[in-house]
Amino acid sequence: MEDKKQEEQVEKNKLYVGNLPFAVDNAKLAEMFSGIEGVEVVEAAVITDKFNEGRSKGFGFVTVADEAQAEKAIEAINGQEIEGRKIVVNIARPRVERRDNDRGGFNRNY
Repeated sequence: MEDKKQEEQVEKNKLYVGNLPFAVDNAKLAEMFSGIEGVEVVEAAVITDKFNEGRSKGFGFVTVADEAQAEKAIEAINGQEIEGRKIVVNIARPRVERRDNDRGGFNRNY
């Protein structure tokens, strides 16, 4: 039961950060949020394309200390323009697990 409660807390303090300039790396992402008074960055990660020499996919995730700090960070950065791009920040949604057989494509069973 405790694990479930802790899992819910993690979701509420993890932020999705979208439309990032491709030059933004983990350190720069953390720096963007660390500059907000009263916000402690626990972790920052820009998602990269493993098939394209580690190039940024233009989004990442930032984990802050608690839900109140997450709300403060959203208010401070969501909609701000960074290097000509309007940043989108909101609470991260949990990743939905996909089954292996849900790949789409053609069904040859006819």
